[in-house]
Amino acid sequence: MIARQIVGECFALFCAAMLGLAAGAIWLLPTIYLQRPLPWLAVPVGWLLAIAVRQWVHGRRWHAAWLAAVATAIASVYVHVLISAVNISIMMGYGLIDAMRTAGWPMLLDFARISMRPVDIGWAIAGVIAAIIGALRMPRRVTRTVP
Repeated sequence: MIARQIVGECFALFCAAMLGLAAGAIWLLPTIYLQRPLPWLAVPVGWLLAIAVRQWVHGRRWHAAWLAAVATAIASVYVHVLISAVNISIMMGYGLIDAMRTAGWPMLLDFARISMRPVDIGWAIAGVIAAIIGALRMPRRVTRTVP
């Protein structure tokens, strides 16, 4: 591999990670609104991340599948971290950013790990599988007709 390819693959990994973080933050909104965990949203989040990664991040099928799986796993972990931060902010009376800053990432990751149930892990795995399948599918060709 030449340096240009390595930099391109690292940038694709960075883009997939950022998409995963954004998807986790968006996943938090219906979770807070409905005031209950929504682990089944991992499947549609994985599917949408697969489409986004395939179209905008990486065009190769297997690379896109791997990147979509990583983005889905990041989104699943990040939503649990954010839920832990929201719970801490509610219990302590802090704002969300203050609670995240005060608790720190190691504590939030530990709380997220403790709060994950086997059902959550199962749905996250299903979301990763949906992301892989979605990224491996060939995109539809759009035929345009000239009037």
